[in-house]
Amino acid sequence: MGRLKSIIQTTYDELMNKVTWPTWDELVQSTIIVLVASIIFALAIYIIDKASDLTMNGFLYNL
Repeated sequence: MGRLKSIIQTTYDELMNKVTWPTWDELVQSTIIVLVASIIFALAIYIIDKASDLTMNGFLYNL
């Protein structure tokens, strides 16, 4: 039980004193960047999926 208490104390100390937490403005900016990048990737995957779907349907109708 003493080992578990030591692990919890060490973890708490590290989170409170050694981790550099972002400011609110940094957090908002990072969140916006991630959202925009996610939307761009989703659109790219959608376009690629639609293009391959149209291509495959074109091949199937020509058979």
